[in-house]
Amino acid sequence: MKIFQTLARPFVSFVERYYPDAFIFVIVLSLITFLSALFLTDSTVTSTLLAWGNGLPMLLKFTAQITIIMVGAHALAHTNPVQKFLTRIGQLPNSANQAYSLVAFTSGIASLCAWSFGLVIGAIVARSVASECSKKSFKIHYPLLVASAYSGFVIWHMGYSSSAALFVSTPGHLLEDRIGIIPVTETILSSTNIVLALMALAIITIICPLMKPKDKDIIEFTPDKINMSDNSSALDKQSELTLIEKFENHRALNIFLGFALVSYIVVTYTENGFSLNLNIVSWTFLAFGLILASSPMHFIKLINNAAATVGPIILQYPFYSGIMGMMATTGLMKVITDWIISISTPETLGFFAFLSGGLVNMFIPSGGGQWAVQGPIMIEAALSLNVNPSVVVLGVAYGDQWSNMIQPFWTIPILAIAGLHMRQILGYTFVIFIMTGFLYGGGMLYMGSGNI
Repeated sequence: MKIFQTLARPFVSFVERYYPDAFIFVIVLSLITFLSALFLTDSTVTSTLLAWGNGLPMLLKFTAQITIIMVGAHALAHTNPVQKFLTRIGQLPNSANQAYSLVAFTSGIASLCAWSFGLVIGAIVARSVASECSKKSFKIHYPLLVASAYSGFVIWHMGYSSSAALFVSTPGHLLEDRIGIIPVTETILSSTNIVLALMALAIITIICPLMKPKDKDIIEFTPDKINMSDNSSALDKQSELTLIEKFENHRALNIFLGFALVSYIVVTYTENGFSLNLNIVSWTFLAFGLILASSPMHFIKLINNAAATVGPIILQYPFYSGIMGMMATTGLMKVITDWIISISTPETLGFFAFLSGGLVNMFIPSGGGQWAVQGPIMIEAALSLNVNPSVVVLGVAYGDQWSNMIQPFWTIPILAIAGLHMRQILGYTFVIFIMTGFLYGGGMLYMGSGNI
């Protein structure tokens, strides 16, 4: 089917020529938000500036969590045992189409488990598949392979780490007095959500291979530009080490610390039940990285190598937090949502919640942060129009994951691991954006008011 190859071509060309770098993107969005607050609300220049500045540190904890997850996962991926396992996975595809589908499917499944898993595992598997396939007779277009990995991120909010769904299912949440507790059986475990998730997974698994370019346009993987080794610090000259150096490089130390973290996770699950959060994800990556590393000093080297991948996240996320501050404090979010509500009916509110969720995600690329700002307003709209609140929860969640395909921020960790630039993959994910947009939009219209 040449149709998807043809459909992808203009988007690839557009992104390569006109799409700004992720850092420029957040600067432009900050300016747009600032001017919108001035013209659409009663805010002054001073109050808007204060809202922006006061918002900058709002997500510092989240930024630290993301940083630890990324460096921990990167380090874990470069240990010898994991590299051997990834090599086996990379050897599975026997054609280019199988390679694209395998990466998209793997990333999608990982994203349903936890959004951070999807980003990191997708990138690592893509790189491994590319490395192994470069030794075979067929050619792989590496940017499309990495785009396939990022495409799996389009279903993360339908899975276990769904911020909005987990928020409203947690006793004591801020909206409990208005809507009570909404169990996950009405959101992420509902039959409609499960069917849509499986359909979305099928879409990305099928469509990604269909976008492969002509042979003359293929950009192959170049191992010399990306270090695939685990940078092992295996000590070849133990006899030359001093006593303290031998102590520093004794593997028992990092294994002890790794199992201490595993023990903490097990005890936490035993006492509180299986509840995955960013902290647990962080400690999981660190624990297994420590256990599989050759020594404490080896693990430090792996972390140092991984540190370069998180610089752009540390730089940009405070500015997205500033945008969130402006939208929440100046009332701009309420202006946008009120307009959505004014054109909605009970049957279409979920659909417009989906569209507004996609729009707001461009300015606040954080599922939890976006729900904190947009959620309360959408819930009030649902109550006023007699719409089941679970419908708008899913609508905002679908919109958030959907526009990630054209929002460059979350490409940062996956591209840091893959060794590409955002402009090389977003043209392909534009196509995924379009196709899943029809699916999610249709799904929300099918749900209607949810009161049946």
